[in-house]
Amino acid sequence: MSRIDRVFLVGPMGAGKSTIGRRLAARLALSFVDLDAAIEARTGVDIPRIFDIEGEAGFRRRESELLETLTRQPRTLLATGGGAVLDPANQRCLRERGQVVYLRADVATQIARTRHSDRPLLRGDDPAGRLTAILAARAPIYEAIADISIDTRDGSPERIAEQLARRLQQTEPSHDG
Repeated sequence: MSRIDRVFLVGPMGAGKSTIGRRLAARLALSFVDLDAAIEARTGVDIPRIFDIEGEAGFRRRESELLETLTRQPRTLLATGGGAVLDPANQRCLRERGQVVYLRADVATQIARTRHSDRPLLRGDDPAGRLTAILAARAPIYEAIADISIDTRDGSPERIAEQLARRLQQTEPSHDG
């Protein structure tokens, strides 16, 4: 069994990165950090407010700065935001510094799980169309940087965390860290 030091969860909004991440971190005895929550804690305002004031570009800058720091922390499981993988520098940080897990979720699952949230990228008349376009653009990136992929559509967060813990412990780290 390998010693897991850093695990980074990637995937679309509503895939379960925070929910599954908390359970997986507990199973692996890692500290859990949600990147979006860390940004809110650092700025003192919520993500929708950051988008309103600074736009997506300002938010992505803040996200990249914090991701650079958090991917260096030992014994950490980091749940990234869905768009964190858009920056090639972020992709490198994730790939080089830990095990990357892609939590897959189709658009119907995403809509069901995010329908009561105030996600800036879901504002507008056609959230399903928006999610479809976002997933089409990001899924190839998630797949390219992932060491492990798992579908989160059907299954309890506890069961998925258990499956991931087993798979991560059987996988030798492919990164220098």
